Amino acid sequence: MAENKIQEKAEEIKPGEKYEMKEGMKEQKQATVEEKKADKKQEVKVEKIKKESASAKGLNLHMSTKEAADICDMIRNKEIDTAIKMIEEVMAFKRVVKMNKREVPHKHGKGIMAGRYPIKSAGEFLRMLKQLKANAMHHELELEKYIISCKADRASQPYRRGGRRFKRTHLTLILEKNMKLNKKGVKKK
Repeated sequence: MAENKIQEKAEEIKPGEKYEMKEGMKEQKQATVEEKKADKKQEVKVEKIKKESASAKGLNLHMSTKEAADICDMIRNKEIDTAIKMIEEVMAFKRVVKMNKREVPHKHGKGIMAGRYPIKSAGEFLRMLKQLKANAMHHELELEKYIISCKADRASQPYRRGGRRFKRTHLTLILEKNMKLNKKGVKKK
């Protein structure tokens, strides 16, 4: 019986003519389309969770762990823009990275016992700091109220030719709230 109805409708439509829906069918179709749109709008309304900190991790980076620790000491508890500026000065041979904990036979700055310009390590730090800043901006953090805490750890050191070892470092940079600020956002003395 259903096949007969389909054949009758097919015979009614001549080739080259447009088939028009009945008004009741148009209203039903529009109603279902509107319901689907309403369902999609309800699904899209997801609240974004506000984060309190941003982080960037670098694994197996090609740098000395000792140099990375010294650079971490230099940028720790600084604002992100200040830290990026400091690293760029190191790469331009304008600022020395203090290495007072070890015997380094170079005295490059006034008031510094020993220091060097670790260019490759500074380049890796600059890349990581830019990633950290982008992450913080994505999470909509106010950069002026946050400071950097960082840590450098030893990574696996695979063998090279001749039995030497590669230098590898795991680097963790975290941008967290500055606890030294008062309620107005001004640093306490």
